[in-house]
Amino acid sequence: MKIRAAVLYQMGLERPYHESNPLLIEDVELKNPQAGEILVKIHAAGLCHSDLSVIDGNRPRQVPMVLGHEAAGEVVELGPGVTDLLIGDHVVFSFVPICGHCMPCMTARPALCENGVAANNKGVLLGGGIRIQNNKQHEIHHHMGVSGFAEYAVVSRKSVVRITPELPYDIAALFGCAVMTGVGAVINTAKLMLGQTVLITGLGGVGFSALLGAIAGGASKIIVADINNQKLAKAMELGAHEAINLSDENALEKIRDITNGGVDIGLEFAGVVQALEFTYNATARGGKTITAGLPHPSKTMQLVPVKLVAEERTLQGSYLGSCIPSRDIPAYIALYQSGRLPVDKLMTHKLTLNDINLGFERLAKGEAIRQIITF
Repeated sequence: MKIRAAVLYQMGLERPYHESNPLLIEDVELKNPQAGEILVKIHAAGLCHSDLSVIDGNRPRQVPMVLGHEAAGEVVELGPGVTDLLIGDHVVFSFVPICGHCMPCMTARPALCENGVAANNKGVLLGGGIRIQNNKQHEIHHHMGVSGFAEYAVVSRKSVVRITPELPYDIAALFGCAVMTGVGAVINTAKLMLGQTVLITGLGGVGFSALLGAIAGGASKIIVADINNQKLAKAMELGAHEAINLSDENALEKIRDITNGGVDIGLEFAGVVQALEFTYNATARGGKTITAGLPHPSKTMQLVPVKLVAEERTLQGSYLGSCIPSRDIPAYIALYQSGRLPVDKLMTHKLTLNDINLGFERLAKGEAIRQIITF
């Protein structure tokens, strides 16, 4: 079938993106779903920094590629062997397809699914295939097994979670990355306990989701840090207790003064090494530093091992929010529906597919939290 999609042919084009147009809106051919796959009509897709990191070359991927990994839609066709979904089911995508039988999957760590990560790195579906071609019959790779910046997507059944049809698609899309990653980093990776103090560095969609997760999880004091004063003000409106501008030369001392030595949990989502180092240094003795940021693979950070040991610090990565998507996405949606996780407040713009390059320029300038493309 012919569909419209946003295709990336070249990474690292110069900004502004609404002039260089790294994503080309094209008519492409989408093949039928094969065994274990489904066809989904995309209704909403979010613009995430992980997509931007592919566009600017900080997160190199196979090109050409249809980007987009945070999306929600409706099942319209089932491939052979798919028996646990129905036509018309509403689904949210998980950007790691979960095979269910590798060692990480069998030990309740599906975010590290070996087969899913291997497929994502190759730009193919979980079963190894590519289902998209351009008008020259050249294959176009899949982004994170999703490729949500398109009218339709063929994906592995293992890439979706069925959700309640009561949830609007534009809100549902947020749960596929921003909410799952941010809330999961607080609850699953950091294992926040009631009364602990939290620092959140980097206020994008994931950072704001972590803020809402820390509030819902019972943190006693939540400090947010960023270089954007408007985002800091927004975080205070949403329930943060203190806001620190990272450009302040006394920022670290302020956090230590506020918390009598440092926070219990520091979470970094900026994807910048200096932000991670700042967050690590702002944690207390015995504290945890959790990062879900994705700087360029060549970037490194300095660490003093004796401090790590003598102060019993923890430095840990968080991918997919350490979530089990089939468990956590419905749970987080239930929290939203009960009013305890107001993720709808993170949406700042709604776009059409034709506006996508303008949206990514806005994201690169720090002028948006979550922008949603609706179809």
